[in-house]
Amino acid sequence: APAPGRPPAKRAEASAPAPAPAAAPTRREQRAAASATLASGVQTLTVEPDEAGMRIDRFLTARFPLLPFTRVQTIVRKGELRVDGKRAKPNDRLEPGMSVRVPPLRLEQPTERPRSAAREQDDAEFIRSLILYEDADMMILNKPFGLAVQGGSGTVRHVDGLLAALTSPDGQKPRLVHRLDKDTAGCLIVAKTRLAAATLAKSFRSRAARKIYWALTAGVPRVRQGRVSTYLAKEEPTDADARMRVAKHGDEGASHALTYYAMVDQAAQKLSWLSFKPVTGRTHQLRAHAAHIGHPIVGDPKYFSVENWELPGGIQNRLHLLARRIVIPHPRTGKPVDVSAPLPPHMAQSWNLLGFDAGRYDPIVEAPEA
Repeated sequence: APAPGRPPAKRAEASAPAPAPAAAPTRREQRAAASATLASGVQTLTVEPDEAGMRIDRFLTARFPLLPFTRVQTIVRKGELRVDGKRAKPNDRLEPGMSVRVPPLRLEQPTERPRSAAREQDDAEFIRSLILYEDADMMILNKPFGLAVQGGSGTVRHVDGLLAALTSPDGQKPRLVHRLDKDTAGCLIVAKTRLAAATLAKSFRSRAARKIYWALTAGVPRVRQGRVSTYLAKEEPTDADARMRVAKHGDEGASHALTYYAMVDQAAQKLSWLSFKPVTGRTHQLRAHAAHIGHPIVGDPKYFSVENWELPGGIQNRLHLLARRIVIPHPRTGKPVDVSAPLPPHMAQSWNLLGFDAGRYDPIVEAPEA
């Protein structure tokens, strides 16, 4: 019995254990959920802080990996997309907090075979074999000739797909920062995080990145160093891989394109080793500009049209264009990252045949930056 004047003791009660907090979904699970619900109807997406500055088409591609890029372009072109209630344009940039209204869409299911652990390992080893530079924020790959950067009609194997094999435990897949044509070899930058991708993309937009390309071209330029400034537009606006034409200012779809070039060496007044420094980054810019000045790139199926010109013996009929060197501010430190890519096998063969020394001084480094 309790002592007089004391309240009775409370009986101890067994308390149920607190429920464990639900684990937050990984980025991979978030993307899968977004893709699965996309076809159900209109959605409104909110731009996150680490998506600041992204183009509207790249934003959709990042959010919905199963949505073909050509379909994204169609959606934007037809005005089916709204940003803060206004019709979006392909080049519009997003800012944190913006609302993006996405219409009901039908997703294409991937046509690839189910991925196995062995295939994932093979893809990861292949991508790692291409690395020229790597740190915690970014990689620079030596993209081979003939490997597409992104998927398209009939393209199953591409860099963007192979990067899935390097997805981190928290679901972050390395992201492409820019593109190269399928048959252009050389330096390709990949970001390891969304924040690094946004920062590197800003460096390209602000032209803080410096790029140098090497090419083997027909003929020898009369002016050894020069500047090519034109407007370029697609011959077929609805074709993602259409040939570019030199256009006039004000033409529909025309964008200004500026390239500096320098001749490094020449062979028998028939072939030239040209170095290019593009200031802008238009589709097929260097290929179209080389053809425009009368010296198209050897092996270019779209722009090479020199009458009565025969490919010299021992030189392969492949595009002789290399993204030779890139210098870009590091996304975290701001210090320049300077990386060069070696000649791909078919260009190395041509350089050896023509007696070109890849270690020769490249005068393009003296070209203006704008």
